Amino acid sequence: MYLSFFGLERKPFQLAPDPGSFFLSREHKKALTHLTYGITFNQGFMLVTGEVGIGKTTIIRKIIKELDRDVRIAKITNTRVSSNQLWALINDDFGLDSAGKDKTLMLKELTNFLISEYSQGHRCMLVIDEAQNLTPGLLEEIRLLSNLETDNSKLLQIILVGQPELRETLARPELRQLRQRINISCHLNALSKKETSDYIFHRLESAGNRDAAVFEAGAIDAIYDFSKGIPRLVNIICDFLFLAAYDEGARTISTNLANEVIGEIEQEHKYWNSAQPKADMPPDGMKEMLLRLKGLEKAVLEKVPDGNGRQHGSSAEAAMGDMMKRVMKILKCDMEAAIGDMAERFMEAQSRLQLHEKGVEDRFAALENELRQLRLSLLVNEKKGNIRQKTQAEAITRLKTKNLWGRIFSK
Repeated sequence: MYLSFFGLERKPFQLAPDPGSFFLSREHKKALTHLTYGITFNQGFMLVTGEVGIGKTTIIRKIIKELDRDVRIAKITNTRVSSNQLWALINDDFGLDSAGKDKTLMLKELTNFLISEYSQGHRCMLVIDEAQNLTPGLLEEIRLLSNLETDNSKLLQIILVGQPELRETLARPELRQLRQRINISCHLNALSKKETSDYIFHRLESAGNRDAAVFEAGAIDAIYDFSKGIPRLVNIICDFLFLAAYDEGARTISTNLANEVIGEIEQEHKYWNSAQPKADMPPDGMKEMLLRLKGLEKAVLEKVPDGNGRQHGSSAEAAMGDMMKRVMKILKCDMEAAIGDMAERFMEAQSRLQLHEKGVEDRFAALENELRQLRLSLLVNEKKGNIRQKTQAEAITRLKTKNLWGRIFSK
């Protein structure tokens, strides 16, 4: 819609993962280097984690796109599945027929397939996206695939991709064997403020016109403060910003426009759990809003100095009314967000207290057990001591008796 106006060849801020517009931030470059190393040297397990919208899938697609043709890939994205369904998905993506087969048969056929591919000089790779949804049991089953290896090479490389919760799951004691198998581990952090600015212009350049629009410094700050450096949120904001600028016929993305657009797209807090004061209402935002309200009020009074011709000031009155509605909506959102934040903090504190109480109970039970063991040990030692004393007494008596008879016979 706005492409020709800004001289762009295609949408610069589309949400679909686009390896062609891949932006190499410091974090993304490091992850890409590590994964490339792991794939090149046939490392077994690799792990990639990061927040929603950080660019995990884009990195994986870029790597897959650049792989040699001799690599056979199975990519799984549906991870809310049972054990049988997971194996069926893996086999299907490798081109094996899984219809009507149980897990044992599917695993046998997968093993034969991997051995056959290896004998032909091919490598096999399994990529599991959204892996945070996998249960510990399914993760343990996937670990067993790492046992498929020759004397000097893995038959299957596995890349687990997921949100930060995946690391919490992997930290469980029963998954320590899987943790020890992970050779490459990358966590993607958000973009810095400078990287966010560079990212925006990189996307514009990839779409055909780096200078499509001029961004005020405050606009970049607002985008960063709201998005927290998450590329997907930057894309959402910038897409709406360019649409709004096109609607106004402007080629400058102003701070006011950025704040207005961010306020509109986040009025229901669907991207973050709580209101973002810097984006919805920056520190000077309230002062600016009040100044604009006073300006509108002045415009209304100038339009109707004697109480006549009220229709001339109707547009200004309407604008002032809309402005007041927005102020009230923002204040209401802030209040609801504050209540929600307090509720979340209470629940978190309650959860920590429950964990602490459980820890105390477990420790108390352990101490009781240690005390019982100690008492038992003392009783055993006491019994042994009594037996030892009795034995010593009997030995002394026997010795004395022996000496007595010896003296009698000597006479």
